[in-house]
Amino acid sequence: MNHWYHHLPILPVALPMLMGAVLLLLGDSRRRSKLVLAGLSIVIQIACALALVLLTAGYLPSTWPEGVGVYLLGDWPAPFGIVVVADRLSASLLLLTSLLALATWTYASARWEKVGVHFQPLFQFLLMGLNGAFLTGDLFNLFVFFEVLLSASYGLMLHGSGQARVAAGLHYVVVNLVASLLLLIALGLLYGVTGTLNMADLAVRAGVLDGPQRALYETAVAILGIAFLIKAAAWPLNFWLPAAYANACPPVAGLFAIMTKVGIYALLRIGSLLLPSGAPAAFGGDWMFPVGLATLLFGTLGLLAAPQAERQAGYCIILSSGTLLAALGMPGVTMTGPALFYMISSVLALGALFMLLEMIERTQSFGSDLLAISQEAFELDDPASPDTSDDVVGVAIPAAMAFLGLSFVACALLIVGLPPLSGFMAKFALLSAALNTAGSAPPELANWLMVGALLVSGLAGIIALGRTGIRLFWSNDASSTPRLRLVEAAPVGSLLAGCVALTLWAGPVMSYLDDTAHYLGTPASYINAVLTRTTTRTEEPGALP
Repeated sequence: MNHWYHHLPILPVALPMLMGAVLLLLGDSRRRSKLVLAGLSIVIQIACALALVLLTAGYLPSTWPEGVGVYLLGDWPAPFGIVVVADRLSASLLLLTSLLALATWTYASARWEKVGVHFQPLFQFLLMGLNGAFLTGDLFNLFVFFEVLLSASYGLMLHGSGQARVAAGLHYVVVNLVASLLLLIALGLLYGVTGTLNMADLAVRAGVLDGPQRALYETAVAILGIAFLIKAAAWPLNFWLPAAYANACPPVAGLFAIMTKVGIYALLRIGSLLLPSGAPAAFGGDWMFPVGLATLLFGTLGLLAAPQAERQAGYCIILSSGTLLAALGMPGVTMTGPALFYMISSVLALGALFMLLEMIERTQSFGSDLLAISQEAFELDDPASPDTSDDVVGVAIPAAMAFLGLSFVACALLIVGLPPLSGFMAKFALLSAALNTAGSAPPELANWLMVGALLVSGLAGIIALGRTGIRLFWSNDASSTPRLRLVEAAPVGSLLAGCVALTLWAGPVMSYLDDTAHYLGTPASYINAVLTRTTTRTEEPGALP
């Protein structure tokens, strides 16, 4: 018989796709209706992601084997059909994405979504691509969802226009087109060698390759890894990121905090599945760890040298990617759980920081009217656009400067890993995991390098962000108290509140993520669940392990 959760894994993909199409059909004059529909879509995605987390963790009863939900589109079994797979890792990233999306969408609804066209449909299509990338079970559809999210991100990157935004956006487009080309080449080679692009089936077939086929397979996976490293903002392939993120409109940059994590997810997912047959090239620790350290060094130097707070936030994204790559490149799964905890904390903090910096800009004499200028330019290009000049300034929040200052301090503490928030918990867990294995079997040097890199990058973050905070709040005689809307302050506060919740419930969350790490270390459960599922419509207990 069918259960209520059978079709749940496909909903995070189907809902934003359909909602994006509906929003495209609605005219620009239906702004209120579009806001209601877009907000409803995101709320449903949060509910769906939360249900998937509970189902895959076993908190809700299900017939999914080992908490792995497999949905077969068209009821075609793997590896012949399209497969959507929900497990602990994908469900937790879906929940993180939807929560970040709600905060950034709420912030944009105050004013930023009005400075360009098609913001709401593009936002939904970006969520469709992100959700699909986390849920897909085959490499070709991973490429498809990458292209969906990138196509939507191109429009969002240029949202609001402006010379600096267009220049940075073009660099972003070109680099990602190159990465997509490499990804497509790698998929063609992999299919030619193995005859499959289903990730579970590929993990099985890769183990029996030898001779020239193995060499070609290694080459294909190396190209695949380079494409994912570009998307993960690894050094030296991340030169495009600081300018692109600094010039994107604040809510878009806030949502883009999760974008580089899609590349990290792909490296982790495919690397874990290929581990029994030998994770090759960029998916193995021999490559990921040194690339992560180099990325950490580049991000540290960039953070210290960046003159603008927005560019510093971009380098913080690079620091986050470097930390994750280095941690996931360590042998075993000891650091995987802490790395996932760090990913959640850093995404929430960086999403809040990009939006917060725009509000802080209003305290500076040179930045208070930037959005008004953008809106006026857009309305001159579109005479039919409704008059929104009265919406530029909202109702003043009491003690607005105190809110901005405390929020900036909280973001800085989260990013550098100082107590008492979740950033400290994440850094402490990473350092503890590295030190607990420092005296064990080789490579001992790698553990100490990891500890040193985390401490040095944290120190650099304290210096850079402390200097920026002094400049923004204490050293500027021309600053003035801004007028903020509740709909702008609430998203930043909610993301920071999420980090506080992570701190308070660090034990259960870390336990869940450690279980996720051990699950990734035994890929047989994922492979068996995908390859033995024969239908979505009815359960076949005898066919499941």
